[in-house]
Amino acid sequence: MSFALETRPMAVCLLLLVATLVAAVYAMTLGRVPVPFVDVISAVLGNGEGGMRQQIVFNLRLPRVLVALFAGASLGVSGAVFQSVSRNALGSPDVIGFTTGAATGALAQIVIFGGGPVAVALSAMLGGLITATLVYLLSFKQGATGGYRLVLTGIGAGATLNALNGLMLVKGSLDNAISANLWLAGSLDARSWDHALTVMAGASFLIPISAFAANRLRMIEMGDDIARQLGVQVERTRFGMIACAVLLAGVATGAAGPIAFLALAAPQLASRLTSTRGIPVLSSAIMGAFLLVSADLLTQLFANDLVLPIGRTTGLVGGLYLLWLLTRSKQK
Repeated sequence: MSFALETRPMAVCLLLLVATLVAAVYAMTLGRVPVPFVDVISAVLGNGEGGMRQQIVFNLRLPRVLVALFAGASLGVSGAVFQSVSRNALGSPDVIGFTTGAATGALAQIVIFGGGPVAVALSAMLGGLITATLVYLLSFKQGATGGYRLVLTGIGAGATLNALNGLMLVKGSLDNAISANLWLAGSLDARSWDHALTVMAGASFLIPISAFAANRLRMIEMGDDIARQLGVQVERTRFGMIACAVLLAGVATGAAGPIAFLALAAPQLASRLTSTRGIPVLSSAIMGAFLLVSADLLTQLFANDLVLPIGRTTGLVGGLYLLWLLTRSKQK
């Protein structure tokens, strides 16, 4: 058995990983109680003295950073899979409407049942799966799905579910509606170990599956007929990967709320930086984690006493960077 290692993708992934870890550690030093860099590392490694600073880092700031890391990675991989399945750069879960479906499930849990973090995450995954199944069936034609048909069907489903989400906010109790509205903005504030462990478990299970099946998706990109001749079960692979991508988007949405633009931008940035032709699963995961941690860090640095939703910040950070890369590629 042999395999090829490309130097540029490995170097880019390594640099992104180091930058992400540095930004994550630095983010844990910020707050109303400043914690030195060395104390943060000691608290994370469990070598602290058990004082107030260690409690703040371990119980408050570390879960927040872990949610940012794994939710960003999940959204990055989810966007890479959707863009491959739809063969469209706009094919991300927030554009197609799957994130809105996940938000519908989570809102139902918050507004109607008042569930906790684990229940909200599971409801988001269930809502995303139901939405994905409906969109898949509606876009299925002549034995295949994907392309613009999948994107347009998802956009229509997302618009309908967005109206349903607004109706639930209006009809719910005032307290639950306020909590749900804050959750809809996408936030990393007040994240607990329940949020962190849920998204960590989902990402650790689903990202390796997506990476393992990425080669089959690459064959499907060459055409359904060619993929079948190469032994790929096209529709089964496509539906299975859509399910994995939806679950990744759902678990990230359940932990951090709807995060705008990240799933759309991370695969595009990763593929341009690595210059690879395959599906950038690993680089998209690292890029997604880097974007979300960086957005959270910038929010804490420049927001002063304001509490800005991270879902709004990610659109600004990822959008500006993507525009810069597109401008450079056009000039060349």
